[in-house]
Amino acid sequence: MKINSGIIIINKPKGITSHDVIYHVRRKLGIKKVGHTGTLDPMATGVLPVCFGKATRIIEYMEADMKTYSCEIKLGVTTDTLDITGEVVSENDYSKITKAAVKRALKTFDGEIDQVPPIYSALKVNGKRLYEYARKGEEVEIKSRKTFIEYLKVKDIELEKNVISFDVKCSKGTYIRSICRDVGEILGCGATMTNLVRTQSGKFDIKNAIDLDDFDAINIDTINELTLPIDFSLDDLGLCIIDDKSAWKFVRGQRIAEHNVNLIHDTKIENRFAVYLNDKKAENFLGTAKYESENYCYKAVKVTGEIDEDI
Repeated sequence: MKINSGIIIINKPKGITSHDVIYHVRRKLGIKKVGHTGTLDPMATGVLPVCFGKATRIIEYMEADMKTYSCEIKLGVTTDTLDITGEVVSENDYSKITKAAVKRALKTFDGEIDQVPPIYSALKVNGKRLYEYARKGEEVEIKSRKTFIEYLKVKDIELEKNVISFDVKCSKGTYIRSICRDVGEILGCGATMTNLVRTQSGKFDIKNAIDLDDFDAINIDTINELTLPIDFSLDDLGLCIIDDKSAWKFVRGQRIAEHNVNLIHDTKIENRFAVYLNDKKAENFLGTAKYESENYCYKAVKVTGEIDEDI
């Protein structure tokens, strides 16, 4: 059985890039069109949703999903990469740090915050990725950005072992390494990230993820059972239902008049709607549309469905 399109949740192992995971999926499925949402650093593990086939067309809607991480910090050490894989920049005494001080520092990360991204990151400044500046030893101004922390919960503080762990749920573009750095600065002793696991990305949960080694070993029928439909994570889009005649026009890029669209609920993402034929079922998902108020119609943005028969 050949799988043409869908989403599979890979539990990315430590030590490889997110793109390396894409290579594994391409090789296993024999499909060139494969992409992931939400890059994980090589040292990080956990949820990496991988889209293939027509599912790659809706990656942009998944990128905005809130992410949840489990993180560990080591006090008294700073590195150039802000994690334990980097070169040590400084080592400082942390013996006078108390659990109460750690809790106060972590409590400051709540709601909207200003965050300076790490120099070792893929963020572009003046058309060049930050890590390119870092590797060449070039200085570049890194401006702070607004990010949102829905919650940060302390899991454990073991100062005798120099281990602090917490769970955090945050918006797209939040760097957990930067949170670790900032905690160290607040405490005055420095800190670096020693472990990071992404446990959730939107609706994608680590409980439903498959280890990469297991993915490489299983057969196509089992992969088919694990594959999620293209529309699995599009709950924040508006929901539109159209009939057969309008569906035929929609998949051919024609605009659909507003009076021919049954709007079930509005969108939480600016002017984007999931469009279905007759009923909200995964197999009826036709793609996404935007509403053109000046024309009183819906225009296709991403078409994933097919209507072959003549109407």
